[in-house]
Amino acid sequence: MQCESRGELLASLSYQPVSHRLSVVVLKARHLPKMDITGLSANPYVKVNVFYGRKRIAKKKTHVKKCTLNPVFNESFIYDIPPELLPEISVEFLVVDFDRTTKNEVLGRLLLGLHSPSPSGASHWREVCENPRRQISKWHNLSEY
Repeated sequence: MQCESRGELLASLSYQPVSHRLSVVVLKARHLPKMDITGLSANPYVKVNVFYGRKRIAKKKTHVKKCTLNPVFNESFIYDIPPELLPEISVEFLVVDFDRTTKNEVLGRLLLGLHSPSPSGASHWREVCENPRRQISKWHNLSEY
């Protein structure tokens, strides 16, 4: 059974230990799936949720990019995270298709953190924790929500 690609997301993270700030940059997405029957492009935006354990402690979202399956967001978000909480933090990215008439549909999901279901999500997070003050960017495959 072939798994349909949900596209990819380029995200960049860095942790500033002095100011206790986690900087999350949603750079761009590519190869997002076509959603409408007409095959017209999606109107994607990204919801960024920060979890401590299983509890959501912050949420923000990017602007909607009209009619594109390869949006460029370049939007950054800053979260205050004490260093002792860092190992239990995970960052969830939901790429959502904005739709005026029907319910907004999640195109794909990415979870970064030690409990990430994907090895690339866990290793990206580990790299961010081990290299404070360095902005670390990686492409990730989106999974089903």
